[in-house]
Amino acid sequence: MEGLPSFLAPFKADIEKYGLESVKIVASPRSEGKEALGIMESKFLGHAYWPLGKEYPMAKDGNPMILLAQINFQELPPLENYPTGGILQLFVSPFTWYDMDDYQVVFHENTSLNHLSDFSFLSEKLYEESPIYCEHQLSFKKEIEYGGVNDFRWGLKFNGLDYFDYQETLSKAQQEQMDQFFYGSGHKIGGYAFFTQTDPRDYGRTKKKDVLLLQIDTDEEIMFGDSGVANVFINIDELINRNFEKAYFNWDCC
Repeated sequence: MEGLPSFLAPFKADIEKYGLESVKIVASPRSEGKEALGIMESKFLGHAYWPLGKEYPMAKDGNPMILLAQINFQELPPLENYPTGGILQLFVSPFTWYDMDDYQVVFHENTSLNHLSDFSFLSEKLYEESPIYCEHQLSFKKEIEYGGVNDFRWGLKFNGLDYFDYQETLSKAQQEQMDQFFYGSGHKIGGYAFFTQTDPRDYGRTKKKDVLLLQIDTDEEIMFGDSGVANVFINIDELINRNFEKAYFNWDCC
């Protein structure tokens, strides 16, 4: 089990039971003046693949939405139940994205259609309040995670103690190692979700089958509120059936 701190070795068998596959995302900021990424490429911010003739996502105030994330599943290693092709997108209102009631999650199964190439309607003003400050190029790596401390699905005990009570028995250095292994932070698809507050799926019976579709964490050029994290969730059955209309956007911060 890669990265397991030595002091947690006695719990290895129990920890392994919580293993979940995920695809980690490495997001590399693009410097100003650098050529924009290709229209089909995975990215944070930038211009979206959008078929000609299809109405572009519009915010409730009449402004065009901005693309926060585009994931081309052809670029990813395979992840059970998730697409192996097609493009997933998260669009948000440029000025009220923080209210989480004006966004669109879009999935393009067919990516061979003639697409939009003129984005002159997206003015610089639309990006002034974006939580993502510049376009990011994305790369992907499949991993196995063993925890997400705030994910409602995770409930590992350590000698009968919950996570934080057990940490009280450890040194500060050991606590930091434990957090790094179990917190579930970072950019990713699938696996355990990270929150700075609480898991919204824990408050409704209808959300117990919802899984993490996408997570965007605070980074050098990304900031959701005060060091927050954004998530997109979807019911596992809707994911398997490639029905993304009910996927939903959530974010919180410290």
